[in-house]
Amino acid sequence: MAPIKFSHVPHFCSLQRSLLALALLTLLAFTCVSFTFLRSSSTDLSPNPPKVAVIGDLVESSEIYQSPGKNVDEFSEIYHLPDLFRLNYAEMEMKFKVFVYPDGDPNTYYQTPRKLTGKYASEGYFFQNIRQSQFRTDDPDQAHLFFIPISCHKMRGKGTSYENMTIIVQNYVQSLMSKYPYWNRTLGADHFFLTCHDVGVRATEGVPLLVKNSIRVVCSPSYDVGFIPHKDVALPQVLQPFALPTGGRDIKNRTTLGFWAGHRNSKIRVILARIWENDTELDIKNNRINRATGHLVYQNKFYRTKFCICPGGSQVNSARIADSIHYGCVPVILSDYYDLPFNDILDWRKFSVILKERDVYRLKYILKDIPDAEFIALHDNLVKVQKHFQWNTPPIKYDAFHMVMYELWLRHHVIKY
Repeated sequence: MAPIKFSHVPHFCSLQRSLLALALLTLLAFTCVSFTFLRSSSTDLSPNPPKVAVIGDLVESSEIYQSPGKNVDEFSEIYHLPDLFRLNYAEMEMKFKVFVYPDGDPNTYYQTPRKLTGKYASEGYFFQNIRQSQFRTDDPDQAHLFFIPISCHKMRGKGTSYENMTIIVQNYVQSLMSKYPYWNRTLGADHFFLTCHDVGVRATEGVPLLVKNSIRVVCSPSYDVGFIPHKDVALPQVLQPFALPTGGRDIKNRTTLGFWAGHRNSKIRVILARIWENDTELDIKNNRINRATGHLVYQNKFYRTKFCICPGGSQVNSARIADSIHYGCVPVILSDYYDLPFNDILDWRKFSVILKERDVYRLKYILKDIPDAEFIALHDNLVKVQKHFQWNTPPIKYDAFHMVMYELWLRHHVIKY
């Protein structure tokens, strides 16, 4: 058989070249458009993003494109994914809704913690802010999450025993399950409660459904009490009101290498005091500073110190971390298995020193080996995160309340049964 002759091969090759050229031009155009979009998105990192109005399913903004480089430095260093945080935060502000169960006696156990001051102020501030916030909805069908407003701190203040608190919590949750259909739709996966006092954690341990299924927002995220990082939220323990203004941009005044003073109510604190209390470069006290020694002596030491030691106490958490951040003293986390507040959002290694408890024996040498340039960077970044560890009434954008709400927003995607 004679071979088949393709008389139109040149035309076929010409067509191939044309299609290839068209594909290359399309790819180039798409790349240029994508680059322009990403550049405009990545530069919009202002702490005060444009006001956005929702019209149906459309988002309208008068300031979508901002000047390149505006406040980029403020948001680039301290977050794991700054662009993702900015975009998700904006979505949270527009959409997030929480239903607060209205049941319970506000004069007895529910709704209102005892006070807004002291070591457990975070609990009080959250209860107050959630009631007044834009996130609260009275329509449970619109809610992404459901808040169980139990204040175990208030129960403890009335002298209620742990056993009775557990019974009260159990009865209350059972009443919500029987009165409303919302718990049963997800077995509590879209419900959360909040407690900053460790008694609140202990009081709810006797209610397995809460521990296993619901989101626990707690100041003491110890793994030995069943804290689950991807489900639960570490609440910052903030002692407010602060006695003195925020510190920062004051490196020249920080002449002391490290400082700690407090009760020896944990093994790590006992070791810290025993090894370093007589050191000439570390200012380590084996007890709290007596007020008789002068006015606000303890707080003023934070202003004059480069690194503030934050060892765990009876739990892994410590209010000294928030104190250190407020006063501009780089916190040294000395606590094993501590899921730090906002750890999945903030890069703690950019503004703190994180050590294992076994590092206490080399503490001074570790701190002295940190180069001046690295310390300056840590200190500068610390100033940037101060707003995230401050409670306000009413709440302010990016403050502690909004950061907790953002953590909850990240966890609100649950399966509806």
